[in-house]
Order: sequence, then C-alpha cells, then structure tokens
Amino acid sequence: MTPGDLKANAGIKLDPLAQELDPFRGIDFSKLERSLARPRTFMSMLLTAITTAMTLFALIPLFSVVLLLLWRGGRKLSMAAFTQLPPAPLEQGGGFGNAILGTLVIVGMAALISIPIGILSAIYLAQAKPGNHLASSVRFAAKVLTGFPSILAGVFAYGVVVTVTGGYSALAGAVALSILMLPTILLTAEDAIRMVPAKMKEAAIGMGATDTQTVWMVLLPTAVPRILTGVMLAIARGAGETAPLLFTALFSNYWLVQQGHLRLMRPTASLAVLIYNFAGMPFANQVELAWAAALVLVALVLVTNLIGQSLSRRQVQ
Repeated sequence: MTPGDLKANAGIKLDPLAQELDPFRGIDFSKLERSLARPRTFMSMLLTAITTAMTLFALIPLFSVVLLLLWRGGRKLSMAAFTQLPPAPLEQGGGFGNAILGTLVIVGMAALISIPIGILSAIYLAQAKPGNHLASSVRFAAKVLTGFPSILAGVFAYGVVVTVTGGYSALAGAVALSILMLPTILLTAEDAIRMVPAKMKEAAIGMGATDTQTVWMVLLPTAVPRILTGVMLAIARGAGETAPLLFTALFSNYWLVQQGHLRLMRPTASLAVLIYNFAGMPFANQVELAWAAALVLVALVLVTNLIGQSLSRRQVQ
C-alpha cells in the first residue's frame, strides 16, 4: 500500500505541495494499529493462541516419553552397559553391547538390500512414460507396502529365509526389515528425481549425453540430498521394529562376532527385542537395563531422523 492509498483510506485531502513535502502528514496512525476491538484482529489472535496451545498439547506425550526415558534409563547407562553381555536372571550388572552391535548389523544389511533396489526402481518410475502400466503397478504396490503390517514382513521372512536356512539369523531379520524400508526409499527417491529441473536434463541431452549418462551424471547427483533423507527415515523405521525380528533374528546372549568371524546365520540380539524380553521380567536389574536400552534406541532413531531433516533443509536452501 502506497502513502497515497493510506491517505485516501484515512479520508484526508492534502494539497499537492504539502503532500510532496510530507507524504505522511495528517495521517492518524493509531487507526492502523492492531486492536482487539476489531473482529479480524481478534479472530486472528484467538486462532493463533488456539493453534499454539494445541501444538504444545501435542508435544506433551513426546516430551513425557523422553523425560521418562532420561529419568529411568539414564541411571543405568555406563560403559559396562555398552560393553557387556545381557545378565542372567538374578545376576547383577551386565549390559546390552551385543544388542547394539546386532541392531547396527541387521539394519545395515537391510539397507544394503533395500537401497539399491529402491533407487533403481525409483529411476525406472521417474523415467517411465505416462501410461506405463508396469510403472503404475510398481508405484501402487510401493504405496500399499507403506502401510504393510510389520509382523507380516516377519512372517514372510520366516517362511522364505528361516525355514530354508534352517534357523534364525541376522540375514533373516535384514530381509524382513528391508521389506519395510523399501517403499519409503523408493517413493522418496522417485519424488527427488522428479523434482530435478527439466532444464538440467534437457541441457545434458543437448550436449549429446545418453539417457544413462543423464541419469547417473545429472539426475542422481542433483537428487542425492533428498534421496538420503528418505534413506535416513527408512533406517530410523527399521531400527525401531520389534515384531519382524521376533520371527527372524530372535535373540542371543552372545556376541555376534566370535573368534574374529561375523556369525550372520545365527540368532542375533537387537535392542528392540531385548527391550521386549527384559521389560516383562520380574527382576529389577533386567527392567532397568530395558529402560536404558530404550533410551539408547530412541537416541539412535532421533539422531537418524535429525540427519534426514538436516539433509532435507540443506536441499531446500
């Protein structure tokens, strides 16, 4: 709004000379101030207050859980908790070092399975021409998998891996988690590739690049930050799953690495299953370790999500 418009709205008439010398002369600025007596201002401030209150109310459960974990789990955290094996019943001390290692190995293997498949599928979907029925079917299946019950992924991996190999293993757990991680990676990677400006693709083609060179040297490098955001979110989801691991990796009280070898085809401990097992025991030491393990697991998931959000914001900037 220009000074002339302000004066016209205020109903003030000034001669051209006075207007040229002082364009704001005669304007009552008090009429432009916000006042609760005005309905629009009152409704705006009321709705802002309600939105703020509802936001704080929604954050209460999150902060309550975090504070409870810090209070109950923080007391048990020590170097021994990260380096020792789970204790037997009635035994004091102990830790969950093998569960941390098992979680990292299982989630890492699941990422190695799901990331290549997800990104390659996303490239195909992003480059598919309109009306491609195969691409539409794959995209629909990925969206269905986003709401796929995690326990069914565990049952599927049990039937495909556990029954074939003859035992519970970290590999079976990784297969189950990769099913849950795949749709998140696929859909976010497809959106990231589609958001690359068309001019960049056209410029690469104009310089004589093939479709493969355009994808690997232009589209993917540009979309990497958004793709990594989806990967981090998928890893965070996989790290917190319990039900699939009950059917596939089960649990173990021993280290995954024995005599310098990584035993991937044996039952493997994980933080989620350790929490599930220890939380229902009638022994105070095991219950306290469950709280400490829950705090560590939440911290790992939180850090992974923060990394994903940081990558997303960096891409936006």
